[in-house]
Amino acid sequence: MRIAQVAPLFESVPPRLYGGTERVVSYLTEELVRLGHDVTLFASGDSVTSARLVRCCEQSLRLDTVSRDHLAHQVLMLEQVAQRAAHFDVVHYHIDYFHYPLSRRQSVPQLTTLHGRLDLPELVPLYLEFREMPVVSISHAQRHPLPHAGWLATIHHGLPEGLLPYHPGPGRYLAFVGRISPEKRVDRAIEIARRAGVELRIAAKVDPVDRAYFEAVIEPLLDGPCVEFVGEIGEADKGEFLGNALALLFPIDWPEPFGLVMIEALACGTPVIAFAGGSVAEVLEPGVTGVIVGDVAGAVAAVERVATFDRAACRRSFETRFSAQRMAGDYLALYERVIGACRPGALAGLAASSLPGPAPVLSEASH
Repeated sequence: MRIAQVAPLFESVPPRLYGGTERVVSYLTEELVRLGHDVTLFASGDSVTSARLVRCCEQSLRLDTVSRDHLAHQVLMLEQVAQRAAHFDVVHYHIDYFHYPLSRRQSVPQLTTLHGRLDLPELVPLYLEFREMPVVSISHAQRHPLPHAGWLATIHHGLPEGLLPYHPGPGRYLAFVGRISPEKRVDRAIEIARRAGVELRIAAKVDPVDRAYFEAVIEPLLDGPCVEFVGEIGEADKGEFLGNALALLFPIDWPEPFGLVMIEALACGTPVIAFAGGSVAEVLEPGVTGVIVGDVAGAVAAVERVATFDRAACRRSFETRFSAQRMAGDYLALYERVIGACRPGALAGLAASSLPGPAPVLSEASH
């Protein structure tokens, strides 16, 4: 199958450090190539892939200190995709809604995986207008704000099975991995660790938009016992960081669309203590791979409990439910559906057919 993957340009594929969407695009692309498909990746010029790479800018926009108009690169990328569209059996977009006006006017089979939050009021009229666009959710929970969108399937993320090594434990500290931002609630993680009397190690990046929040709210909390701020780490360091942890803390305060770090922890054999919300109940198996809590007190109580969890069961859950092979297989089945339905008016019907009720779910990780 001739497949185009269209990635965001903000990070490279895979990203050098933090970057969930681009990391998933990389895992999917490499697995599709491994399975023998002809894959073209539209991404930043510093991306590394075994697929055919179309360089849409010199380097990832996050690292580009010269470019001041990032939108220009996005427009050029869409033109490059459009010029080559006839060469593909299917085009898979990962760039939100930016391409919708163009895709509406093309006949090439296409679909879009939505990787971000959808609980924004301005998205409601947009998806009412473009409700024929075939879209994929990364969790059932992600769909709730936009039930009228053209949902085709829910496909949970997956990782290569050999990416992160299994650590039988026991872990020595609590881990937090992600962004420093109000919705990620690293302040909760600090409170949990101190009340539990267990060291917390924070591996997180601080985006410019969150710098003031970090300096005003989080930085003062770092002065004291039980907390070590490691900073942003790359994929090469993630296995040791997560694998040596007693548990991953995931104290979110927003409708998390997926939460890639949860399955990264499970791949290492590390259980997760997570606040309820978004995809958490779809990813974790309570009492087996993690504990889902509603407040800080519940999380503190869970710290002692997870020490008794079978870390091998966490790894088995990852291998069964969240491998890149499973993810790629789900997408290939969906590509076949989209290609088969690509006749005049059929793609719109394919997406619209899911509107009255739940769309088909291809992922095995739905239970």
